[in-house]
Parts: sequence; structure tokens; C-alpha cells
Amino acid sequence: MMLRLEHRGPQMKRRDFITLLGGAAVAWPVVARAQQSGRMRRIGVLMTVSENDPEGQARLDALRQGLSQLGWAEGKNLAIEYRWAGGDIARLRDHTAELIGLAPDLIVANSTPALATLHAATTTIPVVFVMVVDPVGLGYIASLSHPGGNITGFTYMEVSLIGKWLDLLKGIAPTITRTAFLFNPDTAPFYPAFLRSFESAPHPVVMEFAAAPVRASGELEATIASLARVPGGSLIVGADASNIVRREAILRLVAQYKLPTLSAYRQFAEEGALMSYGPDSEEIFRRSASYIDRILKGEAPASLPAQAPTKFEFVINLKTAGSLGLSVPANLLALADRVIE
Repeated sequence: MMLRLEHRGPQMKRRDFITLLGGAAVAWPVVARAQQSGRMRRIGVLMTVSENDPEGQARLDALRQGLSQLGWAEGKNLAIEYRWAGGDIARLRDHTAELIGLAPDLIVANSTPALATLHAATTTIPVVFVMVVDPVGLGYIASLSHPGGNITGFTYMEVSLIGKWLDLLKGIAPTITRTAFLFNPDTAPFYPAFLRSFESAPHPVVMEFAAAPVRASGELEATIASLARVPGGSLIVGADASNIVRREAILRLVAQYKLPTLSAYRQFAEEGALMSYGPDSEEIFRRSASYIDRILKGEAPASLPAQAPTKFEFVINLKTAGSLGLSVPANLLALADRVIE
């Protein structure tokens, strides 16, 4: 860029010269940014579930739709590197190292274990988390309103949701007296604190409530069989990547033992659980595109507050209710976003 200095008498005043240079210095970065805006940007997406998981694919479709609405087209101005861990923590760490080695502009972390590996591995690459539980309590961000550092994103559930699950179970199966909360401590480390907080608060629904931590898939049958052995039992399948990966085994066992089951994930109700109630995961992925867009355009993750879910889904499986001998009240049917017959 050439600067033309006009002669203003015998000698240009020093102040005018500095002012002119100052204006040019402001202009140069603007031009540079405009030139860089057309380059291909690269992001990584770290998924804890398996690549053949239909819900995982639906979430990514929603993410791509959100990005498309903001002008980002995969293969044109955006390259996306996908990694799928299949619920394997060791594979998550390997994929994290691979993605960081590619030096992307940003990485999307789906689930709490995915964020845990990224939090430990990088403090410089921007990270947008999606469907993470208790990121403040686990120390991944400073606060929801002021995340700080290189991480921000979208949470999934709060302690209050557990009470809602109990209400729904009791509403459809009033003879229930006990429930167990299924999760894997390795992939859902936030639940012990959540459950202690829930148990210490008063509840309108009187029900025996117990944690059911299951690390190995081989322990599932013993846990579910024990719960079903005494009448009045039920199961809550917590928001946990391991539960998604193991869902076929979980659904087979609850059907075998005729156990009323509620999950945070819609997919469980669609595939045979009694019902599901939880945040709309596709909507969360779609919303996350806005933060990806803003960070790629220069905003810092530290300045973007973490956001909670805004849309929830309630699904009832009437076929399963019939097999359990349950009659679903009309008021709950009216509340359902979807009824499977």
C-alpha cells in the first residue's frame, strides 16, 4: 500500500505525518482481515459415541445446518475433521492428540469426557463444548457467565431434572416405590455430587432412590436384575455417553425384566424404554454453530457465556407401557411431544 504525502508548505508538520501514519496502521489490519476471511477454516469435532450411532449423526446434521445458515459450507470455506471414540476413554485421548496435531482453528467437544481430555491437552486452541454437564463444578470453566480461558459452550442438564424424572415415573407407574440411577463413573464423574445434592433436598415424590454406578458392560445384567427382583422397582438412565453406547444391552435387559425405565435421551424411548425426558440434543448442536461462527470471526471463548438448554422433549412409548400393564394418564399424553404407539 502506497502513501502519498502532499507537500504543505516548506515542511510537513510532524503531527500531521504521525496522524497520517496512524490512520494507515488502522487500515492495514482491516485489509488483512478481509483478505483472510476468504480462506478455508478448519475445525475438529470430537464425538464420544460411535460413528454408526444414529443420534450422533443426527446431532452432526443439526450442527451442519446451523453452520450453513451462518454462511459456512463444508468443503468450501470450512473443513471439518471428525473423530468418534465409541465410548472408549483411551481412544478419546488418542483422538484429542490427533486433532490438536492438526492445529485447527477450533475444536467442538461433545460430552463431558471429550471436554475433559481437551481441557487437559490444550489451553490455546478454542474449544466449544456441547452437551456437557457441570463444567464449572468439574473445573473446566471459571463460571457460566464468564468462562475464562479457551473454553465455552452449551451445557446439558441440572440437578433439578432428576426431580422431574421421578415425577414422570410416578405419574405413569404409581406403584413404583424404588428407582436406581444408572451411570458410568468414568464417563459421568459429575453424578456423585449431583445425587448427593438431590438427596439432601426435600421432594414431593416419596421414593427410595439409589445410585447404580456401572463401569463394565458385564455388570449391567446383575444391576438391573437386582433392581427388578423386588416389586416396585424402576430405572433412570442418566445422561452419559456410556449409556448411549450400551443402549442395546440396557434396553434388552429392561424389557426382559419388565422394568419401567426413563432416559434423558429420546433415542431410548424410541427404541423401547417407557419414556424419555431431556434437553433436545439436536437443538443444542444447532445452537452451538453460533459460537463456532463468532469464534472463527475473531471473538474469544472467554467472552462468550456458557448457555443452558432452552428446549426439552418428552416422549412416551405406549407400546412399552402396554407390555408393562401400565395405563398412561391423559394429562401426560397431552404433555408429550411424541407418543410412540
